[in-house]
Amino acid sequence: METRSGRDRPAGGVRAAVERWSAAPVVFLHRLPRAVLLVAVFALLVIGMAGTGWVAAAGLLVLAAALAWFAFLNWPELEAPGRVLRIAALLVLVGFALGRGIGRF
Repeated sequence: METRSGRDRPAGGVRAAVERWSAAPVVFLHRLPRAVLLVAVFALLVIGMAGTGWVAAAGLLVLAAALAWFAFLNWPELEAPGRVLRIAALLVLVGFALGRGIGRF
């Protein structure tokens, strides 16, 4: 019986390396209280939206990098709407970061 994502075979190459590298940080993040992660995301958003120049851009880019990392790890399990939403969120975050970095927003 095949799963929805077809993940019945082990990952190889880059995916396997990223999954191995990510195991310890994901466990660490999982053990943190949820409030800590919520405050960290909120702080990065505040820095990105209230800050100016490249400091604001850096806050948003850190947030985008975390979202991209989690999206990469979850990609095989996602259906098309979930993938589209993650790509859209990444594009919006990176767009805002670039806009803040060059002073457009």
